[in-house]
Amino acid sequence: MSNTNFTAVPSESLHSELSGRSPVLLLREKIIAIRNTLRPGQQQMADWQSGPLAISAVPGAGKSTAMAAAAAIAIARQYERSSFRSHLVVVTFTRSAAANIKAKIRKFLRDDLSLPQMGFFVYTLHGLALNIASRHSDLSGLQLENITLITPTQSHRFIRTAVEQWIANNPGVYLRLLEGHQFDGEETERLRRQSVLRTEVLPELANTVIHEAKSSGISQELLREWSKQTTDEYAILNVAAGLYEQYQNLMRSRDFIDYDDMILAALRVLENDSARRIEQNQVFAVFEDEAQDSSPLQTQLLEILASDGGDGGDDSSLLTPNSTFPTPHYPLSPEGAPPSPLPITPYPQRGPHLPHSPLNLVRVGDPNQAINSTFTPADPIYFRQFCEECDRIKRLATMDQAGRSTRIIIEAANFALKWINNQSLAAANNKQQTPVNRQVPFRLQTIRPVEVGDPQTNANPAPVGRGLELYTPRDIHQTVELLSQRVIELFGEDPTKNSAAILVRENRQGRWLAEALTLMCKEHNIILYDVGERDRRSHVPQEILALLQFCDRPHSPDYLKAALEALVQRQLIPTQDLNALASLPEEFLYPGPLAAPQSETVQKAARLCRSLLRARLELPLYQLISFLALTLNYDQAELATADKLAERVNQQIAGNSSMGGMLSALSEIVSSERFEPVETEDSEERYTRRGQLTIITMHKAKGLDWDYVFLPFLHENLIPGRFWVPPQSQFLGDFTLSEVARAQIRAALHGESTIPDVTQAWEQAKHLKISEEYRLLYVAMTRAKRLVWMSAAQKAPFTWSKPDNLQEQAPCPVFPALKRQFPECVMNLAAMTKQA
Repeated sequence: MSNTNFTAVPSESLHSELSGRSPVLLLREKIIAIRNTLRPGQQQMADWQSGPLAISAVPGAGKSTAMAAAAAIAIARQYERSSFRSHLVVVTFTRSAAANIKAKIRKFLRDDLSLPQMGFFVYTLHGLALNIASRHSDLSGLQLENITLITPTQSHRFIRTAVEQWIANNPGVYLRLLEGHQFDGEETERLRRQSVLRTEVLPELANTVIHEAKSSGISQELLREWSKQTTDEYAILNVAAGLYEQYQNLMRSRDFIDYDDMILAALRVLENDSARRIEQNQVFAVFEDEAQDSSPLQTQLLEILASDGGDGGDDSSLLTPNSTFPTPHYPLSPEGAPPSPLPITPYPQRGPHLPHSPLNLVRVGDPNQAINSTFTPADPIYFRQFCEECDRIKRLATMDQAGRSTRIIIEAANFALKWINNQSLAAANNKQQTPVNRQVPFRLQTIRPVEVGDPQTNANPAPVGRGLELYTPRDIHQTVELLSQRVIELFGEDPTKNSAAILVRENRQGRWLAEALTLMCKEHNIILYDVGERDRRSHVPQEILALLQFCDRPHSPDYLKAALEALVQRQLIPTQDLNALASLPEEFLYPGPLAAPQSETVQKAARLCRSLLRARLELPLYQLISFLALTLNYDQAELATADKLAERVNQQIAGNSSMGGMLSALSEIVSSERFEPVETEDSEERYTRRGQLTIITMHKAKGLDWDYVFLPFLHENLIPGRFWVPPQSQFLGDFTLSEVARAQIRAALHGESTIPDVTQAWEQAKHLKISEEYRLLYVAMTRAKRLVWMSAAQKAPFTWSKPDNLQEQAPCPVFPALKRQFPECVMNLAAMTKQA
């Protein structure tokens, strides 16, 4: 974009000329005005003009607001310099976060700077990668009109097929796995072990390693090289490499890609000198939010874009001087399909050479809120390293002032962080070992309340009650009683004044709580919103599949009942005895003259079912999903998700357009993929409405806040939890192949001198899980503004799949420590019972 066709005149230009003040001077004054509304750590981000900068922010420090302000100021400085050739790229983790920060940047540009709302783009990491790959499809190998994007789970057909093909090609290695540690050759045991390996162990290993390897630019060949450095009897990394190879072949043969392929495709584009210069010259800087959640290749993609492309001189190396990661090479296959990456060799663990870096890269994150590393390749060590190197050259800012929470909550979170780190160091010392890669669970970073005169309204609000309340109920049923009583007190006469959430570790706890609290919430006019139930990833595909299966076989009692259940769930027909209706499908759908008269509710259900069957006969196949979505009375987001589903299915069955093909494709999506819904409204607003009690998992609560937060069921078996080897796979040993492989891959990526053996890798995997679970608790505690309510019942289920099976459960280790540190916050249940 040249200066001649990019003209922007601030609205105050005429006024400034008449008053004798230049537009540039006015703009600078406005920049200073925005800066003065920010806190010290936020101001350092706003002062950025070039080079690398790391911002380590505590929970509640206002990261997104500060990033939006800094982005608007950076764009304004481009106007100062009359530099209109390039734009700012802002990258964040989720689509909802991207929409949120985009709106904030536009508001700063429009309301505070009187500038056009342009000069920047906001992407998710995968959105940015797909944008680059699609602009250069000849280099990326992605022809968007031909490819299908999937998010496979370990039960996906490609994973299962890859396992079967690997077994056929490697009978000797498979036999070694079958023998395990001990095997007497008994035929029944052989068949049992075969089933476990084929349906559980190997699919889990494949799913884990494929994601870890592709997100880090690791090829099958390199996995095999690493395997030679290990001594484990199963050669786990070699097995994983074979599974990875089979999976890639299957994906390539069908023109399927996954999200990791998007990043790889963008990097293939950026290996081309000309394409790289084109992309770099369009970007004057990259701002990254939630940097602690980036994988190695995602970080490398941003580093390349943030590098100064120069004038097209000798730029033969993709490696920027500060790149922590090596550059893999991804040549195109003759067919133009995404190939497997070639071998790469990670650098030894060392810091990047930031002083000489041309990077214009601002990375904002909180390593203490890294809660995805046990199920994604993201690892907080990478952002920690970036912070350490920036600190060495005095380019590290710490946003440690937080106005979200009352002071007692801040004190409790700070105490928990230090106590957990001390316990981790003590455990390592007892074992005479140093925590791997300095990975104590937390970066030593204390949350501080804001200073007097802070611009945030109601910063560090007054506590409600004691601000921190610690309960030890006798069991989970008393937990519900105490929680209900406190909710009623807090919401008071006008529930619309407050927001509250119950944060659970897993969805099964949420479902149990939702059932237990429904009557109380109805009685007191409190909206109960169960996020786990409402936001099930697959509810649209499941419901569409249920109706299509009924349309295909209307006389099947099972399919008729499933369709009726979907219609009842959507409140399209009244609740009734569905078993009675489904037991005689023909009599229900087309009652004869001698049949007993149907009630009005039954007639309504029958009419709706017959309309579905008529649509099956009259509509073309490709319109059926859209029709069913309208019939189910979907809202805007669900209709968009149904359209996405229809496009995916129709593309997949293009060569075999039949009801059978459609049902097969839909069944696979429902059973073996994480189908991403389309979000058309702000999820933050949906989860944090006033007058609403939200039940949500701790993971999903990240980035949100409420006046009151309830944390029930804080037990050791869930936080930090224990690594559990399923009994059916214990014939392989006291470890799981997938977690050992993950730990070995990360050790190699982190530059350790040797790849750990099975025992060491299993211990490292345990450490990773424990650290992440404690960070998850820290995130949960810091969601609260005025009160955090915590409880650990003496009796709780061993597993929440059987919530009635109560037994003695130890509390999460940090819970007794909090009770000792804050005795004034320990609630006297005996006194409360007497008062009640």
